[in-house]
Amino acid sequence: MWNWIYLYIFLFSLFSSLLLTKLFRKVALRFRKFDQPAERKIHRIPKPLLGGVAICFSFVATVLVNMVFVRILVKNPVFSSLLPVTVMGDLRGAPVVCGRLGIILVGATLMMLLGLLDDLYNFRFRIKLTGQILLALLLVCFGIRASLFIPNIYFSGLITVIWIVGITNAFNLLDNMDGLSAGVGVIATIIFFITALQQGQLFVSAILIAFGGTLVGFLRYNFHPASIFMGDAGSLFLGYTLASLTVLNTYYSEQSTTLFPVIMPILILGVPIFDTFSVIYLRLKSRQSIFEADKRHFSHRLVSLGLTQRQAVLLVYLVSFCVGINAILLRNVQAWGAFVILVQAVAIFGIIISLELAVRKNH
Repeated sequence: MWNWIYLYIFLFSLFSSLLLTKLFRKVALRFRKFDQPAERKIHRIPKPLLGGVAICFSFVATVLVNMVFVRILVKNPVFSSLLPVTVMGDLRGAPVVCGRLGIILVGATLMMLLGLLDDLYNFRFRIKLTGQILLALLLVCFGIRASLFIPNIYFSGLITVIWIVGITNAFNLLDNMDGLSAGVGVIATIIFFITALQQGQLFVSAILIAFGGTLVGFLRYNFHPASIFMGDAGSLFLGYTLASLTVLNTYYSEQSTTLFPVIMPILILGVPIFDTFSVIYLRLKSRQSIFEADKRHFSHRLVSLGLTQRQAVLLVYLVSFCVGINAILLRNVQAWGAFVILVQAVAIFGIIISLELAVRKNH
């Protein structure tokens, strides 16, 4: 029965995203809100913005509408009799996650507004970073923390803030080609959805599948050649929401034979993390500010190897899938198996780096 519920939620978010993305594209065209071409940008003609607003509204609407629907089912015996007893028992547990989910939705919406203001007025990075830290602290203050088995609220709070701010900016940096950030977000969300199902986290799974449907709907208009961009409003919302949901998810269980499952999020989000650290390294190596935009991202380097923009994006999708998919096995393998999974992930990125170095040396 839950499979049908997940399908319904996915389709609900998918179609709402398709409709809202099309609507906000018209709004962007009407009010001339464009992402203009620049030396450090890959597009050559102005592209409509406000895609991030569509992503945010679609996801929030999907969650809120269906939470109201669940409340009606639980409170009304006429409607509740239409569903199996086991499903109704599960639905009655929805209030347990509603409070924390509400905080995440508030924080994510504020993050979208911060990104939208940056799209319109081009804030300095310090202003954006301060806003990101405050919105990460919002979650910590309401008890949404990554503990890592260390019973210290200050340590867990610090780790949570670093994780959320880091992943938020990682997706912001990754949004440098048509469909790249949204596509990697879809792949990561699907893998997180599988891990949540493994743990029997029905409502976290439902939230993740709603988020995945929203991103797929937007990707219909954002894949190359894109007809709308998500802008900072979308990339910051995407990163913040996904990072927050990873904290809400559970990876370690009593059946786990090692503590390696706690690094699942790092593998699943391996590509955005790799892109961020590689760009920082290259900028520092050339004595350039790490906050200065350039064309040294993972996707740009693939294009410099001879790939087209579409081929580069598809290859990043493939790498993201190959690195992330094995993470779902960490819960069931011994230490040696986890070590093999980590070595494989490192080897994949090692192959990419070796190719880049070889081509650069030949040139």
